[in-house]
Amino acid sequence: MSTPVLTIEKKDQIALLTLNRPQSMNALSTELRNSIEEAFADLKSDSSIRVAILTGAGRAFCAGLDLKELGDGKGMIDDLSEKRRARINLTTSIKDFGQPVIGAINGPAITGGFELALGCDILIASTAARFADTHARVGIIPGSELSQKLSRLLGIYRAKEVSLTGNFIDAQQAMTWGLVNRVVPPEELLPTCYRIAEDIISCPQDMIIKYKKLIDDGFHMAFGDALELERKANYEHFQTVQAETIAQRREDVIKRGREQT
Repeated sequence: MSTPVLTIEKKDQIALLTLNRPQSMNALSTELRNSIEEAFADLKSDSSIRVAILTGAGRAFCAGLDLKELGDGKGMIDDLSEKRRARINLTTSIKDFGQPVIGAINGPAITGGFELALGCDILIASTAARFADTHARVGIIPGSELSQKLSRLLGIYRAKEVSLTGNFIDAQQAMTWGLVNRVVPPEELLPTCYRIAEDIISCPQDMIIKYKKLIDDGFHMAFGDALELERKANYEHFQTVQAETIAQRREDVIKRGREQT
């Protein structure tokens, strides 16, 4: 029986997805890309799952596209016949999932693996994590939003340095530049991600889904258009709000605030 290239563990409304090609630094073979796409499609239809955590087995998060497979002329032909399998855009399947995805970046996230990380909603990095965009060095144009998203996250000058040199930035530099939420020791990586997932689950699910979509949709707009989007969403939502619901949730917020003080 062959070893699965992607493993999924479900517990307490949380799904842990682990890229499982450690001998290849979890490089994105055609099989692994298809497995990721199918996994998020299945999770979307699973009402018991409210948060997903994405990580890698072994020492790497993901080394990007499987260059050995592509160099052998495999994978790319199949992708072209399927319109490159949604442009090899794995972030599309993550977006379509609709629920929050936490990236547990356990080691190097390189090129396509970097793009996969940026497709997540929250990034927690191990001290062993490193990031690199080697598209220019390999001779491939990115197709999963990295060229546009990175400049919006880091600023255009830092993004150009990362992408035009192909150099690595370590976990601490990534946090200083605002690329990751926090950096933790390797043994604290998954426990930290699970705690954040539990905090998300403690919020009303309908609000998490609406708020995440509002943030994501606005991110792709000009600022003025994004503000108008928020105003429209605010108005439409208030047509459905019940006073007693707000009163109850206010009590919950106060209680939680006291517990966290």
